Amino acid sequence: MTTRPYNFSPGPATLPESVLRQAAEEMLDWQGSGMSVMEMSHRGREFVRICDEAEADLRALLSIPDDYAVLFMQGGATGENAIVPLNLLGRRPAQAADYVISGSWSRKSHAEATRYGDISVAASSAEPIEIDGREYPGFTWMPPVESWKVRPESSYVHLCSNETIGGVEFMQWREAAAHAGDVPLVIDASSHFLSRPFDIGSAGLVYAGAQKNAGPAGVTIVVVRRDLIGHASPMCPSAFDYANVARESSRFNTPPTFAIYITGLVFKWVRAQGGVAAMDAMNQAKAELLYGYLDSTDFYINNVHPAVRSRMNVPFHLADESLNETFLTGAAEAGLLALKGHKSVGGMRASIYNAMPLEGVQALVDYMKAFEKRYG
Repeated sequence: MTTRPYNFSPGPATLPESVLRQAAEEMLDWQGSGMSVMEMSHRGREFVRICDEAEADLRALLSIPDDYAVLFMQGGATGENAIVPLNLLGRRPAQAADYVISGSWSRKSHAEATRYGDISVAASSAEPIEIDGREYPGFTWMPPVESWKVRPESSYVHLCSNETIGGVEFMQWREAAAHAGDVPLVIDASSHFLSRPFDIGSAGLVYAGAQKNAGPAGVTIVVVRRDLIGHASPMCPSAFDYANVARESSRFNTPPTFAIYITGLVFKWVRAQGGVAAMDAMNQAKAELLYGYLDSTDFYINNVHPAVRSRMNVPFHLADESLNETFLTGAAEAGLLALKGHKSVGGMRASIYNAMPLEGVQALVDYMKAFEKRYG
């Protein structure tokens, strides 16, 4: 094993070293085929095996029921912001959907959907709120499920269950589904996909760009209940019609073959670690370590309400922001990369996905303590 820096990038993000090594070893010749995966026909038996194994492994990892299709698509989660309404709004005559806006990504999802139908805001955390005597800024808390205004005529209600920028994570899927009644949940789970067990049966559709926690950029994973397929708008491109992609086992057109291959290797790596239950335990330990330190000091500030703090994306600010560049320069010199926060919120952000080991988080905390001791 090499000694690599710890990469805290929010995506494209760190991948397991063993996956990268296997991909390197198989680059010129995949398992005796004489071809790189990048050179294979997407309809040839070699790639069909790769794609089908990836689907089978994902189904096993998340206990995906048979009445859900698993699709490997292109366009990223941003593409799904259009692909979802183009496929689902036609389920009901109203051509309506409701969106919970809990951060930057769900706000973008809502804005895109308004191009295609009657789109309403079910709930929003954009404004500051006082909770238990403390004021929390916008997009650092989650609207209570019982406050969501879900219209019975809507084709779906959309939410982002982990906001990468704001660091808000929402796991009350079952409660949300009960509140929505027969309006199915559509969930953007990009930033915490495979990080913990998911109650897939509570959602009608779950999608995730792989590059944050499940693989490289280029492939988008869609898990969709089969009865929701087949209602695409006439304006929906045929390559993005869920019915076409499902019928052809994600090979309706040329899929992102190499990205699917790497993602499949990540699925096998997660299974080898003990599955999502093992990831859940490890991610909990990493989050407790980092949040525990943040809560112990006034030198660093995390503004997210404790009940909805993300275990994947941990934003924080230095109380003295004139030290930001010094902090980042020192972190890079210490082998701690990509800690700068998103430009829309500033500060810092540590993305501690599945492939980030506990040792990496400990190294970050040790650096933060040393920095505080020197500049505090």
